[in-house]
Amino acid sequence: MLIDLKKCVGCHACAVACKEAHGTPPAVMRSHVERAFEGTYPQAVKHVVPMLCMHCENAPCIAACAVEGATYKRDDGIVMIDKEKCIGCKACITACPYAARYYVESEGGYFGSELNEYEALMYPTMPKGSVDKCTFCVERIDAGKGEVQACVAACPAGARVFGDLEELKKQAVEKDGFQLLPEEGTNPAVWYVPNVRNE
Repeated sequence: MLIDLKKCVGCHACAVACKEAHGTPPAVMRSHVERAFEGTYPQAVKHVVPMLCMHCENAPCIAACAVEGATYKRDDGIVMIDKEKCIGCKACITACPYAARYYVESEGGYFGSELNEYEALMYPTMPKGSVDKCTFCVERIDAGKGEVQACVAACPAGARVFGDLEELKKQAVEKDGFQLLPEEGTNPAVWYVPNVRNE
């Protein structure tokens, strides 16, 4: 995935669309936007960075997983969690330098223990005591109908692009793009184009 920080306005449409598409429980955010402010008025600057699982080439979550195959990488490079094998030990959460994994604490929904119709439909795929994270919307990829990821489709600024990693990497490098936390040696599959301010 390629995310253009020059285009991103921090509207959280990606996070809301992800929540709607996957019906994640409270406190589970497969996609979210981190915001920080620098300086003081009138020279204050807002920085926004959309965050999600980085689907790392050298994924520390896989190495840390206590159960073989509970966290694994598909042939296409997407890092997944087998909810039937996950024991919720949280080792992968600790190992992830991007804080992209979430522990499902409760079986309850946003309005208490009684689930609404949508929650009752979606929550069985995220059982209490397991870990959840972004999957790059594998269900859309595997359907083969060309439907883009929920976050990509929802972005009003067109700041997100999903596609061939090598092609996106080439586009990123041409625009001085970068990966988050390169010092971790994870080689993420998510690249960012910097927000270069006009002088």
